[in-house]
Amino acid sequence: MKAIVVTKQANPVAPNIALQSNWIDPISTRPGEAIIRTHASAFNHMDLWVGRGVPGLDLDYPRVSGCDGCGEVIAVGKDVDQAWIGKRVIYNAAIVVPDRITPDDPPSSTMCPNYELIGEHHFGAHAELFACPVENLAIIADDADPIEAAAFGLCALTAYSMMLTKADLRPGQSVLITGIGGGVATSALAIAKHMGCKVAVTSRHQWKLDKAIELGADHTILDEGQDWSRDLRSWTNKRGVDMAVDSVGKVAHLNCIKSLARGGTYVTPGCTTGPDAKTDLARIFWNQLRILGSTMGTNDEFKEVIALFNAGKLKPVIDKVFKPEQCVQAYERLEAGEQFGKIVIDWR
Repeated sequence: MKAIVVTKQANPVAPNIALQSNWIDPISTRPGEAIIRTHASAFNHMDLWVGRGVPGLDLDYPRVSGCDGCGEVIAVGKDVDQAWIGKRVIYNAAIVVPDRITPDDPPSSTMCPNYELIGEHHFGAHAELFACPVENLAIIADDADPIEAAAFGLCALTAYSMMLTKADLRPGQSVLITGIGGGVATSALAIAKHMGCKVAVTSRHQWKLDKAIELGADHTILDEGQDWSRDLRSWTNKRGVDMAVDSVGKVAHLNCIKSLARGGTYVTPGCTTGPDAKTDLARIFWNQLRILGSTMGTNDEFKEVIALFNAGKLKPVIDKVFKPEQCVQAYERLEAGEQFGKIVIDWR
């Protein structure tokens, strides 16, 4: 089968991408799995990490990444209900890894899941066929656009889990989203507007702010390295925002903390500018702020957010669609970081 292959680990990534026509087909008889014929696959920042190498993870090359995909189930393991065959699906790339159990373990009621990723630890959807546990699949509506479906999954799940499940976003609250333009940020904007929230966004690019306004953003900040927390406090009549969704990390963290209202929540799904942020502990304890980390989400959360997609309540932002033969250009666009929304491969 054809597959978009990361031939070796290097930085930059794009020069080491190739479309191979003889990539090995996935095995269709593994217990609990389905084989999906890919209609579309979408990119995440994780595709770059797979190409550059993931710290602490020993990956073999060549390999196929791709944490998001949409397609049709064509085969299942012998222990799987045959009714899955023919269903149009998307998948949650996060596979729960069972924890080891020892006699002296304390209660695990507050522990979060340990995940491996389809597209990182396991070969992903940037191929004509891919394998996935059926418990990670969600059926999409018959009239759903495969391009939009492929672009929706992981980013929408990440935003949904961090904002609603973990940070308990309430209707009508005010939300700050940094670095608008990426898949998680645009998903967060869509979810916040769905909840009736007022939303402020930041970006280093005015054109991205202009696009965010078209999507419903209420306030924009051109981030040129200044302290923009005063702008946010002015926008909220000195109250501060209820939630800051920050995947930028180091260069935005302190501004986010200074922008929060009393009892507000800072939630992060990533840190593209670095993990070693400067913070303000005095503000955190005095204003009783919450700081939450979040990554991906459960299969139940996935089905919840897919229900909103199938009902037409949420949809992804598509940046550009490529054919498999244009895979190097797709990686180049992702690596340049100039996209607004999701980059998608159309395999049909």
